[in-house]
Amino acid sequence: MDNNLSPEDNDNIDWDTEDELEIQEIQDTTLSSCMDLRTTGQRTVRCDGEASSSSLPCQSKFIQQFVVMGFPEASIAKAIEQNGEDSDLVLDALLTFKALEDSPEEQPSASPQPCINSDDSSSEYNENFLDDVYEEESWSSDSDSCRNSAKQCYVKVESSSSSEKEKTLLFLASMGYPMEEVSIAMERCGPEASVAELTDFICAAQMARAEDVYLPEDVKPKLNHILNGSGGYKKRKMYNELCKRKKAKAIFEEETIRLPKPMIGFGVPTEPVPATVRRTLPEQAVGPPFFYYENVALAPKGVWDTISRFLYDIEPEFVDSKYFCAAARKRGYIHNLPVENRFPLFPLAPRTIHEALPLSKKWWPSWDPRTKLNCLQTAIGSAQLTNRIRKAVEDYDGEPPMRVQKFVLDQCRKWNLVWVGRNKVAPLEPDEVEMLLGFPKNHTRGGGISRTDRYKSLGNSFQVDTVAYHLSVLKGLFPGGINILSLFSGIGGGEVALYRLGIPLNTVVSVEKSEVNRDIVRSWWEQTNQRGNLIHFNDVQQLNGDRLEQLIESFGGFDLVIGGSRAITLQAVTRVSRDGLKAKNSSLFYDYVRILDLVKSIMSRHRH
Repeated sequence: MDNNLSPEDNDNIDWDTEDELEIQEIQDTTLSSCMDLRTTGQRTVRCDGEASSSSLPCQSKFIQQFVVMGFPEASIAKAIEQNGEDSDLVLDALLTFKALEDSPEEQPSASPQPCINSDDSSSEYNENFLDDVYEEESWSSDSDSCRNSAKQCYVKVESSSSSEKEKTLLFLASMGYPMEEVSIAMERCGPEASVAELTDFICAAQMARAEDVYLPEDVKPKLNHILNGSGGYKKRKMYNELCKRKKAKAIFEEETIRLPKPMIGFGVPTEPVPATVRRTLPEQAVGPPFFYYENVALAPKGVWDTISRFLYDIEPEFVDSKYFCAAARKRGYIHNLPVENRFPLFPLAPRTIHEALPLSKKWWPSWDPRTKLNCLQTAIGSAQLTNRIRKAVEDYDGEPPMRVQKFVLDQCRKWNLVWVGRNKVAPLEPDEVEMLLGFPKNHTRGGGISRTDRYKSLGNSFQVDTVAYHLSVLKGLFPGGINILSLFSGIGGGEVALYRLGIPLNTVVSVEKSEVNRDIVRSWWEQTNQRGNLIHFNDVQQLNGDRLEQLIESFGGFDLVIGGSRAITLQAVTRVSRDGLKAKNSSLFYDYVRILDLVKSIMSRHRH
């Protein structure tokens, strides 16, 4: 896809993605499942299988073909009500019902603790929230029965013996979130995660899948569109994916590394240091050189075990950058740096949206509770969506109805939209993203770089304040300057962090495939009047043993090997389909390990 599409070009593209269609299909199926399964249009089927005088006999030839397959008559009746007497569509619906019935059994039972325990996630909050989520996205008034049925279904589960995890699963599925995504969010965010945290996670994961494209026109298929047969293939596909989860369950259970909560690693400036921090490095991990590797925290199960195993079994440090700035960025870091005597960059970065974007405060509605932005991604919201939001909100003199608020807040969280005028939202500008990530203003501007490239480069970068906090321990160790090998350096987040810490950059060997990113780093190097040497390579394969030997002999070795390979495939929502570290971009991790081992070996020989 062309990454340089103009907004005008985007207006002419059909943005109805399969992901959006599947989400809506599951939502409609879930709502329907809460209705009385014994009603089929005007025909009523009794529990004992007998039919009233006005009904179609339960054991008619059409129904019998599904009964002999083992499907319950109640499910058959509901499927016929939704799809008519179309064998293929009814079979697809029955398979979907079966998948949805089986899916709670597939959920991991990591903890018996309730998944909803915050004030915002109380039963009262959930019940009130149901009043505004069970209507179509078009906010039509003909969905009251669906909403009421769904609400009754939720209340029924509340009073049953179902576990808290199952209640949360049903609630989020009723909101329209795919069960597969809900299951992953609940497992990755932990048993104490609130509904807001779970929905934020799902939105962030969906953003990752929107790599390199602007926001699609978020038009949801109407219920009639699905009932008329457009969703059969996708329902079957969803059922097959749910079945795959069972086969992959054994693999998922291999994970030993768990994400902490709160995600503050070995400490952050605004929170007390965890009492449980005891860090002892394996002997083979001790430098020189120091090394520092970063990747997404919410990777598939087993990935961080593999990363840790290849990097000397060092325990990862998981940190969310929301403790350093106004935007979340959940990342894992493996390094052999000291963890004592760290200090943050000054002045401290703004910690809330209103501190970072003070002009937005005037227009921020009271019903938008956000104080932090979600993870800053490579994609942004389109003009079509912001215009839809404006029209939806301005139709009301005061606060819009809850169903409208939900729609707006979901989109604002998903695409990090901020209020820029009365009833007006807009995506962040590139310079605002630069500020939130800790880069200097206009860091990615100029040199023929498009807005799309700027967003892409920033979305794949370090959060400078977070990285600088970890690297701050180097300032006292290298008062005369530092030599860096920067692998997959992107737009130079590591270099900018060290520079802002006041550590002189004697030599930087930067390896970066993107010409756009290399130009950004080169421009920053010149604008900041760096006195050291900047050496660029465009391919990690160029760094073999001979080339590294030459580099190390020329300036005495590296003090720090830093890198963070792009991990788009690690961020996808459906873990079963992810390639993990075997994917093209993520496999760069093995190049990081290869080069680090070579550097350690060569420098060890030179010392002796």
